[in-house]
Amino acid sequence: MKFAYRFSNLLGAVYRRGNLSFTPDGDAVLSPVGNRITLFHLKANKSETFPVATRLNVMCVGLSPDGSLAILVDEEGAALLVSLITRSVIHQFHFQKPVHSVCFSPDGKKFVITKDNVALMYHAPGRKREFNAFVLDKTYYGPYDETTCIDWTDDSKCFAVGSKDMSTWVFGAERWANLIYYSLGGHKDAIVGCFFEENSLNIYTVSQDGALCVWQCDTGLDGLKSRPPKDTAKDKNKSTIDLGDDFAEQCKGEEIHGKASTNKQENREKVKYSRVAKYFFNKEGDFNKLTSAAYHKKIHLLVTGFASGVFHLHDLPEFNLIHSLSISDQRIASISINCTGDWIAFGCSGLGQLLVWEWQSESYVLKQQGHFNSMVSLAYSPDGQYLVTGGDDGKVKVWNTSSGFCFVTFTEHTSSVSVVTFTSTGYVILSASLDGTVRAFDLHRYRNFRTFTSPRLTQFSCLAVDSSGEIVSAGSQDSFEIFIWSMQSGRLLDVICGHEGPISSLCFNPMKSILASASWDKTVRLWDMCDSWRTKETLTLNSDVLAVAFRPDGKELAVAALDGQITFWDPENAVQTGSIEGRHDLQMGRKELDKITAKQAAKGKSFTTLCYSADGQSVLAGGLSKFVCIYHIEEQILIKKFEISCNLSLDAMEEYLDRRKMTEFGSMALIDEGAGDEDGVAIALPGVKRGDMSSRHFKPEIRVTSVRFSPTGRSWAATTTEGLLIYSLDSGLVFDPFELDIDITPSSIRKVLHQKEYAKAIIMAFRLNEKKLIQEVMETVPYNEVDVVCSSLPEVYVEKVLEFLASAFEKSRHLEFYLIWTRRLLMLYGQKLKTRSGKLLPMIQYLQKSLQRHFEDVSKLCEWNRYNIKYALAISQQRGMKRSAETSVGEEEMEESDSDYLMEHSAVDS
Repeated sequence: MKFAYRFSNLLGAVYRRGNLSFTPDGDAVLSPVGNRITLFHLKANKSETFPVATRLNVMCVGLSPDGSLAILVDEEGAALLVSLITRSVIHQFHFQKPVHSVCFSPDGKKFVITKDNVALMYHAPGRKREFNAFVLDKTYYGPYDETTCIDWTDDSKCFAVGSKDMSTWVFGAERWANLIYYSLGGHKDAIVGCFFEENSLNIYTVSQDGALCVWQCDTGLDGLKSRPPKDTAKDKNKSTIDLGDDFAEQCKGEEIHGKASTNKQENREKVKYSRVAKYFFNKEGDFNKLTSAAYHKKIHLLVTGFASGVFHLHDLPEFNLIHSLSISDQRIASISINCTGDWIAFGCSGLGQLLVWEWQSESYVLKQQGHFNSMVSLAYSPDGQYLVTGGDDGKVKVWNTSSGFCFVTFTEHTSSVSVVTFTSTGYVILSASLDGTVRAFDLHRYRNFRTFTSPRLTQFSCLAVDSSGEIVSAGSQDSFEIFIWSMQSGRLLDVICGHEGPISSLCFNPMKSILASASWDKTVRLWDMCDSWRTKETLTLNSDVLAVAFRPDGKELAVAALDGQITFWDPENAVQTGSIEGRHDLQMGRKELDKITAKQAAKGKSFTTLCYSADGQSVLAGGLSKFVCIYHIEEQILIKKFEISCNLSLDAMEEYLDRRKMTEFGSMALIDEGAGDEDGVAIALPGVKRGDMSSRHFKPEIRVTSVRFSPTGRSWAATTTEGLLIYSLDSGLVFDPFELDIDITPSSIRKVLHQKEYAKAIIMAFRLNEKKLIQEVMETVPYNEVDVVCSSLPEVYVEKVLEFLASAFEKSRHLEFYLIWTRRLLMLYGQKLKTRSGKLLPMIQYLQKSLQRHFEDVSKLCEWNRYNIKYALAISQQRGMKRSAETSVGEEEMEESDSDYLMEHSAVDS
């Protein structure tokens, strides 16, 4: 069970390309990220990446009206039918050509996809099991150019399709007597969106040049007449029409061929459209293109996004401007509105931004952005609650591992960030950059409070901080020196020389004041901080050293070299204790433009990053490959190899190139096919490997830049070309009993529990090691019996009970009950556990992480309740003062009236 890790979440990337979709309840937004999809729960403040992946980047997503199914279509037209309930793939299908949009009918019985200049209507998969989930119903022809968008009427009787040929086509889902197809013109550029009015055939069309046409229909939805059944002989003749190679794989459905010019005599009894208004968005001579649009039928709200990053909100049909705002300097690629019409989601593919805007309060519900270029480094906080990443864009981002959101971004660096790390307290982040600075950031006030620099400008390639958090060291790429600073004063303490090549990695011994430095000069040097930074030992290797890491107890050192070997050393005696040949495990892929095979290219490849597991028994390694390997150190064998991506949109994914892409003149990847979608073709400079991720011709290479194990031992993370991937321990995968006996069964455990022998029942449950049964037994114990049960537990089970409690804190609502268990166990066995602190550290940190998260949540809730009580008291006091003031004024008026009355009567008497 120890290595039963599975993909858990994807951080660092929130949107790439494709359409955004809100769930039917309007509380969550579905965003395509590369070849995966991520669900952002806006009210629960959590993100979740589904464990399903397409072979290429997702281009469009269609969501069923009940929110149970989604259709994901990639760049080449391969589709996956995914259950959003079980998070699994139900069916696979291939449309043979790129698909531009997918849309389910409001009743959920049909869905339409558009590819080339054709619209295909399929029967939607039902709740029953079917042999073929995608059954073709009708094929609609009409547009002369590529189709761009789809919209349905509310009763699912008709749908509209927009096209790049500047026309919009209205088709009947059934063959209505008075509406089979209708073509609408009136535009001078490609159609971006077409939207039906609520419960009507009236339609709005929006084009790329910023024009809006309002079309009125002379017939209502109730006025559509059903057509009498056709002669069967004619149908048989019609079914023999050859559909061509592109449709050979599909069941032959009915074909409807639309014509732009038809006979006027035929149209007398047919539905007619007339254009009643035309409006323009760019009245002030602003020629930026309209790139996306969305319409909410119930509140008549039209949202349009432009290439400059500006969006407009208009009220239709009067075309009144409600709001206009610039959210980015990149084009808005996708817009979606939730069911209530309160929240609007925007996706900007240029910078990978995802924004959810509440237009009535003019505030952000969600504002997330990943790293623009690839991530280079990551580090876990000591409690495993946070992750920090550094990227080539010069940004340092901090992520919450529970929610999956980035909550702070530091932008002080002016060049690529090479390394990031946490101090032992967990409240200070250090980052080294190629701009020649090492910066310290405070997670309390979210500010850069220290900046460390060298006497002369140098590029820092590695960074390390000692266990006390007082000594900061950074290695240089160009001067081959190591710089030592004091965190307290910010002063440069020493400059260490001795290496004859660039410093590639630094690492402090967690238990001693020893610094290990790795260099391209084929040596690892151990420097003693207490002895004026003198070289304690020099470890000589056969190849350039790329990475170095100490075991958590500091008694072993792992070194990764350029020859693909991972060697293990005893740092005290400078003796090699073992080695692993890992070059063949990397399994390199062949890039599209490579002249040599992947097997030949792998000879020069190696691991570039490595780290120890939390218990120190295994090592995790990654490099310029799509694989991450876990090795057992003592046995020196490969335990498991994780494939981090199956996305063929990335380069170097396949071992062998496709022969169909090779011509006598070379690879077809060298050919730039046609113009780009937005700004034409951008010609890349020779030798440039990095580029704009939103550009059509950019194909990044798959690689793993950094791997780290969580201090809790429950998960590990890797920064890759895809983003920040997190793999968590899957306890449900393996049956892992402990000292199991033939008499220990669930029924026997429940029988002992019924007899109120709680300690015995707990021991039996942990021997069977079924989590749900353990939870049942633990929660059956009365809270006043916890002390007695804890004191009668054998020591060997205390660690297991604490580990269960740490995992139970994450999901259970019985917070106080489990806190009583935790407190009592630590009070009774704390001293004994301390003697085995090295081995138990991951479990204790896991427990600390769970408790810290609950502490923060409860403290926020208490603060909010205190504020509300103070507010209520202040309001009541204010009202009390107001009432007392009113009563005092009333009494004064009464006294004045009484005195006036007495004076009048005394005057009368006199």
